[in-house]
Amino acid sequence: MELIAYYFMEKSLLSSFCVILTSFFLWFVTNKYYNNKKNLPPGPPQLPIIGNIHQIGKKPHVSAAMFAKKYGPLISLRLGSQLLVVASSPEAAMEVLKTQDRVLSGRIKPDSFQVNPTNEGHVVWALHCSEHWKILRTLCRGELFSPKAIEAQSDLRNEKLVQMLDFLNSTEGEVVKIEEILFTTLFNTMSNIVFSKDFLDLKGDHTTAHWLKKALQKTLENSMIPNVSDFFPMVRGLDLQGLRTDTLKQLNDVFSFTNTLIKERRDRRVSLNVTKEKDFLDHLLDNNFSDIQINILELFIAGTDTVVSTIEWAMAELLTNKEIMKKVHEELKSEIDSSSYIMKFDFSNTTYFNACIKETLRLHPVVPLLIPRRAVETCDVMGYTIPKYSQIWVNIWAISRDPKVWDEPNTFKPERRSCAGLVSGIKGLETILASLILGFDWNLPNGEHPANLDMKEHFGVTLQKEKPLELIFKRKG
Repeated sequence: MELIAYYFMEKSLLSSFCVILTSFFLWFVTNKYYNNKKNLPPGPPQLPIIGNIHQIGKKPHVSAAMFAKKYGPLISLRLGSQLLVVASSPEAAMEVLKTQDRVLSGRIKPDSFQVNPTNEGHVVWALHCSEHWKILRTLCRGELFSPKAIEAQSDLRNEKLVQMLDFLNSTEGEVVKIEEILFTTLFNTMSNIVFSKDFLDLKGDHTTAHWLKKALQKTLENSMIPNVSDFFPMVRGLDLQGLRTDTLKQLNDVFSFTNTLIKERRDRRVSLNVTKEKDFLDHLLDNNFSDIQINILELFIAGTDTVVSTIEWAMAELLTNKEIMKKVHEELKSEIDSSSYIMKFDFSNTTYFNACIKETLRLHPVVPLLIPRRAVETCDVMGYTIPKYSQIWVNIWAISRDPKVWDEPNTFKPERRSCAGLVSGIKGLETILASLILGFDWNLPNGEHPANLDMKEHFGVTLQKEKPLELIFKRKG
């Protein structure tokens, strides 16, 4: 009941009274509806009205994993009027992601993201595979993430890496927040790919980098916060928690960085016939994208937040495992003979280094629950009925720490992988991490021992380190 009180605090008594009456009505209807549904996956007992909302907490990936230990690899929870099904084993994930992918691949757009009535500009949160969505996805695949595009971006990525290493050399002996340095570097890389322009300054005030990263993270967090409007759609118009309002503010702040550039580019394209290599904005304008359709949020998250999080977790794990760090450093040093060679180095043969990256991704998956799915039709999974419109989570975090699959699942242990192979999908991560390992010794501030490093997680669409990693970089002799 404390959660319900939290939802309604600071709201008018009239609004709260209306919501309570509506909630009781919804509970009556949904309880009757779900009681008539047979053969749902098992799950914990439910309270009237709220169902299992009170049991989700701030770390739903952990809560769902605990339920899976008791009720099985496929469980069901009721969040208000919403039925949630969670897959927490490799077999259950295979059923959802492969066997029943056609009917379980719908999207649920969180209420906090209902700020764009046209639903334009989204790749991840798009509800329908419209022609616009198909064009945008094709452009992203061809101009941003294809092997040819990544190769074309290599000089730019190397330039930004050199700028970052030069900056760290200039701050030797000072305490720096590595996530802000990484974020600035990767954000500028993406802003050049999209807009041919740096947005942030490594050598200047880091307030802007910190604020912009928090704005992006806050927008993502709003999409994952338990939201009364998602649980009870009939009260959606009230925006009781203010999440929609806050998300709109965050998006407007982020878009303020881009709107002027878009207008300038449109004006220049009309007045001048400039022949130059096209960036991603040019490709969008060539395809007649309107301003509201040029939504860079998801692109910047994919190109910055996920990589920053993985590198920071990898560095934290290596700091607390000195023998592993020593072994990684020796492997890289034996393979890479100069700082310039590292820019073009093929990391496919650095088996132990790649094993460390994959072990980081196992313990700290970038998206712990994947992107939530929606059942577009009723189907069967592992002998249970999944009703139409159910929300689906695949708990990668739980699967990655399952003791039935992994020996010592909570231990950072790259040796468990006999052949790690090349990490796919995060091009550039290897070069940045290898450069930091080879170029610097890392020390914690105030002589803190690495064994005491705070490794708590902060849940969001991406899994962040709750306490940002602060380090002192010293150049290797």
